[in-house]
Amino acid sequence: MGFLHRSLTTRLAVAAILAALLPVALCGCGSASASAGARGNPLAGETFYVDPHSPAAQQAAQWRSEGRTESSAILAKLAARPAASWFGESPHVKAEVQALTMRAAAANTSALLVAYDIPDRDCGGYSSGGAASGKAYRHWMEQFAAGIGDRTAAVILEPDAIAEALSHCLSAAFRAERYALLGFAVRTLKAHRHVSVYIDAGNVGWIRPSHRLLGPLRASGIARADGVSLNVSNFYANQSTIEYGTTLSRLLGGKHFVIDTSRNGNGPDTSPEDEPTWCNPPGRALGAAPTTHTGNPLVDAYLWIKQPGQSDGSCRPGEPRAGQWWPQYALELAGGGRTTEG
Repeated sequence: MGFLHRSLTTRLAVAAILAALLPVALCGCGSASASAGARGNPLAGETFYVDPHSPAAQQAAQWRSEGRTESSAILAKLAARPAASWFGESPHVKAEVQALTMRAAAANTSALLVAYDIPDRDCGGYSSGGAASGKAYRHWMEQFAAGIGDRTAAVILEPDAIAEALSHCLSAAFRAERYALLGFAVRTLKAHRHVSVYIDAGNVGWIRPSHRLLGPLRASGIARADGVSLNVSNFYANQSTIEYGTTLSRLLGGKHFVIDTSRNGNGPDTSPEDEPTWCNPPGRALGAAPTTHTGNPLVDAYLWIKQPGQSDGSCRPGEPRAGQWWPQYALELAGGGRTTEG
């Protein structure tokens, strides 16, 4: 799917990019990476935009009008917290990002954005899609960045893209192009001085040992980025994620990271009866509220990157497609993993 035709320029660049992936000393202490990692937390003091018209807010209002006071009150606490806005293959991405960041600026807050349009996205899984080609992705990313303009935003760059590439769903040539596209995205976004960029690096249960991420992250522009994102759309507890992130940071010369805490309040699902445990597992709960006050100098923020209540995919009979709002699952998360009044 996706990359059926490749430009001569891309093919000639593959060898050079792959060279960056060869094993190197594990310290990863290049001067650019080390100096960027030493700059501190770029998100310090930021508050993120809370959408008053989010699906959670609208659902809470609807249930309140229907007399479901307990459910409405539980969901209202979810609606009161900032969650990321995801942007995919819309042809109107510039206008959409611009509208969101302008609302955030008007509220004197920062926008939290997810760029999610990499070609061959999700390797044909429940969230498959993305740009039709590398050229299309570059144009989309330029429009995405233009939509931010001079406003303040934190961007989570392409959840799962690197981890999937390391899971062998792409050929070597397509992996190399993916890393080059991520590098282009980082350069394009960092040309805007009020934008912080975190390249997604999967989760603690996916790519092990973590040094396997080093070559791909370097080829994807980690030296220019502010850090990596971990646990996006997953459920691993903060302690194990911080341990994993700390090891990765050490290998990357001190790079910082952010953690998705939107659904990790009860940790991961370990019941084999609930397979796949990464997809809408029961009994999960909201994690730490979004904040830049993490108490750890390497952790720039706890963020709700996955919007709590959005489905991971139709992985079991009757479950909504990926990205669709699912009120009952949102209610379970906000209720601490417990079901409440129907």
